[in-house]
Amino acid sequence: SEPMPVAATFAFARDDGATLGDVARLDTMVTVVDAANFLPELRGGDELTARGLDQYEDDERTVSDLLMDQVEFADVLVLNKTDLVTAEEADRLAATLGRLNPAARIVRATGGRVPPAELLGTGLFDLAKAQEAPGWVAELNGDHVPETEEYGITSLVFRAERPFHPGRLWELVSERLDAGEFGTVLRSKGFFWLASRSAVTGLWSQAGSVARFEPSGMRPIMSPPTYPAGLADATALTGLGDEQVHSGQELVFIGTGLRKDELRAALTRCLLDDAEHAAGPRVWTAFEDPFPGWDEYELQQEHDHSHA
Repeated sequence: SEPMPVAATFAFARDDGATLGDVARLDTMVTVVDAANFLPELRGGDELTARGLDQYEDDERTVSDLLMDQVEFADVLVLNKTDLVTAEEADRLAATLGRLNPAARIVRATGGRVPPAELLGTGLFDLAKAQEAPGWVAELNGDHVPETEEYGITSLVFRAERPFHPGRLWELVSERLDAGEFGTVLRSKGFFWLASRSAVTGLWSQAGSVARFEPSGMRPIMSPPTYPAGLADATALTGLGDEQVHSGQELVFIGTGLRKDELRAALTRCLLDDAEHAAGPRVWTAFEDPFPGWDEYELQQEHDHSHA
């Protein structure tokens, strides 16, 4: 199951107004991490349907999606089966989990044996904090994230106010990033802007070997090249609501052995150059765009409805 709907169950009211929260308290969200298999599963990218783990009709999620959701939403991460890996591997995985979810407590275990006080009566769960806990949000917000460079775990935040050329960006994400040219990217997420879809802000989400590029919301109408100075840096990044404005590219990459300078240079080359940028949106729509299609009409309808 996805952890957010589980948490929301406690606040969901029946027709008579009663909620589960009236008789029970959500105290702690715990995720158990298999020390021996977490990283291989994250990189595998199998679909849930192939494992018989799909939860609803047309469930298109992958094992990687589910693993990342459960790690990022947890209050406590139980790193189990530590007897099946070396001490160095356990340390590296604990550091990785700490980077993915800086707010979570990490408890190491063998055979699932954990002191009950680590899991019960902690009072750790807070919905607002849970939504802001993931490491990618902390990185984009400029919050302090514990340093883990001793294990080769680093991050890169990339911001730019120009849109990406869709063809160049697709070649980067589908071939070069996936091939490990810039190190092992465990997680990347944020907001991006394709020149060919200049009216829409996209949501970029990658976990292990699985990457998704979906529409997030309609963009404010702007004419290049006059963009508000510093808008990207001033934008709050604690949610995905329609009311938020994302100026251009706001992406974070978390991984091991990242070649950050090379990755930043490659992303910069995917932006429109001066001539392309000056040509404007009417020309941009003709650029080759290999990304999956978005229903911009439906997105506009949802946007108009939410602001009615």
